Amino acid sequence: MKITNITDVFFDLDHTLWDFDKNSEMTFERIFQRNHPEIEVKMFIEKYVPINQACWKLYQYDKITHEELRYNRLKDSFDAINYAVSDEQIDSISNEYIHLLPDNNHLFDGTFEILDYLNKNYKLHIITNGFADVQKRKIENSKLHDYFHTITNSEMAGVKKPNPIIFEYALDLAKAKKENSIMIGDSLDADVQGALDMGLDAIYFNENKTPVGNKIKQINHLLELKNYL
Repeated sequence: MKITNITDVFFDLDHTLWDFDKNSEMTFERIFQRNHPEIEVKMFIEKYVPINQACWKLYQYDKITHEELRYNRLKDSFDAINYAVSDEQIDSISNEYIHLLPDNNHLFDGTFEILDYLNKNYKLHIITNGFADVQKRKIENSKLHDYFHTITNSEMAGVKKPNPIIFEYALDLAKAKKENSIMIGDSLDADVQGALDMGLDAIYFNENKTPVGNKIKQINHLLELKNYL
């Protein structure tokens, strides 16, 4: 069913438009081939993905710092594959990873098509919890920048999704009304529930088809947004 009152569409970036997992794996392949060729990248990624998600959830709720996030997700992943690394090596890998990550810019299937489609009738925006400098490079390198009227990151707002303050900040920056806005993202708590609690509508980008019931608007592919907008 089409939603008729929307003027402004807010997107999450990582795991919603920008294919974080694919780009992350390519970055680790590049780093390990040069400095740690004995590491089997697929095995590392299997451990890293859930560990990274768990660390981000702690960071999202201010239970760990930016520095702890960057350290812990690597240390715990190397421990999980029984690979010994020093703190100095972890720091070096972390810095190289952050530097190289925006060089890989795979987007989810349908990204440009859906943005072209929506751009005709709505103002488009981004709200992201990611690190400001890294997110800026991702958006520019992947040719997404020109689609978005505003880009709000957690460093600008001083808080992270699902804190209502970041949604207030983004709405003010966009000069948008919450009753005419919708949030699209891959996180049920940060993007969907955060937006709903703030009074925005929301659509869950449920690429992995996680069972969530029928009360939440959801899509499994970005082009399915045409069913709503």
